[in-house]
Amino acid sequence: MGSGGWSRRRFVGALAGTAAAAALPACGDAPSETEPPASEPSPSAPRATTSAPRDTGKPSGPRPLHLGTYTSVEGGGTGIGLATYDAESGRITAGGTLTDVANPSYLALRPDGRTLYAVNEQDDGAVTAVRLSDRKVLGSRSTGGGGPCHLSVHPGGRWLLSANYTSGSVAVHPIEASGALGERTDLVTHSSPSPGPGQDGPHAHQFITSPDGGHVLAVDLGTDTVYTYRLDEKTGRLTEVAQAHTRPGAGPRHLTFHPGGRHAYLANEVDNTVAVCRYDPETGRLSVGEAQSTGTGSGTSYPAQILVTSNGAYAYLANRGHNSLTRYVVEADGARLRLLDTVPVAGDFPRQIAFSPDGSLLFAANQKSSTVSVFHVNTRSGELRLAGEPFASPVAVCALPL
Repeated sequence: MGSGGWSRRRFVGALAGTAAAAALPACGDAPSETEPPASEPSPSAPRATTSAPRDTGKPSGPRPLHLGTYTSVEGGGTGIGLATYDAESGRITAGGTLTDVANPSYLALRPDGRTLYAVNEQDDGAVTAVRLSDRKVLGSRSTGGGGPCHLSVHPGGRWLLSANYTSGSVAVHPIEASGALGERTDLVTHSSPSPGPGQDGPHAHQFITSPDGGHVLAVDLGTDTVYTYRLDEKTGRLTEVAQAHTRPGAGPRHLTFHPGGRHAYLANEVDNTVAVCRYDPETGRLSVGEAQSTGTGSGTSYPAQILVTSNGAYAYLANRGHNSLTRYVVEADGARLRLLDTVPVAGDFPRQIAFSPDGSLLFAANQKSSTVSVFHVNTRSGELRLAGEPFASPVAVCALPL
């Protein structure tokens, strides 16, 4: 991020002196929502106010929720937060902490649902595996870089992909049958192109698999580039096949694919924009479209993460600074995003957002207010409605509902 912004490194360093104040959010300080464009058929934007959920017929009862945090800062957590949420009401109930996991700032689940993985976001970066049946830590492995901030599991469940923010590299680890991690099989540092305006080097921010499973893509904020690799599923080695470049200084952070698999949406942290991208499954090549508005106005705000509903109809963007969620309608089979409105997130600095497995709830982890907000998602209109008061969670940087 540019010199004037709240980068991850700056925020963690400053948090020690501000944790007490950050833990006291004022709901009235949330920004006002913007009016929808004239083309929006709804006469007014949806309000982020507490409301009773509709009877959707979905299963009720407690479901697991895991929470990421920083353990090395004042006011942070002591490990991975354990909680449950009610699938009908969205209400979160605390359930303790899984200790002995340092700075678990991002979490991911193996496809079989048996193993949880966490980054250890520190100078000597690592990734940790946790068996969920008895919450046993299965060990950690070095990522070969500093400040790992994102990880994902390859769809086959045999490889873990992680992104080292500080050192601008991506790593691959094998996953054993037990869910434990083997020694790293590859590490690639983004040495080209040169860093973008205001950047001191590459900063890998995300590492994911394309919907077709044929490629893995790494988003690098420092080089304004999305790198496409082929992953050899026998050796765990990476081969670069393409690069996609944003406009200089965009600072790409997070990429999400449309369910159709031919388009993706890129959240640009530094210049506060989003872009629609075309994706070619045959070559792995991504083409970045024109920068679009986040609806947050002229104030300082940093997009964090963008999500798309499972039916491909709506997309949501978390805005840090503006403290809102932007709602887009997806058009032309994924080729267009049309901005509808923004909704206050009822917290401060929404670092990460996630859907519940059935898509009926959206969770927002609010880093500076140390809270998690939960919203009901109307599958027909895309409307978001706040599901009660936000849940207190120390320096909440990731919420993973199961």
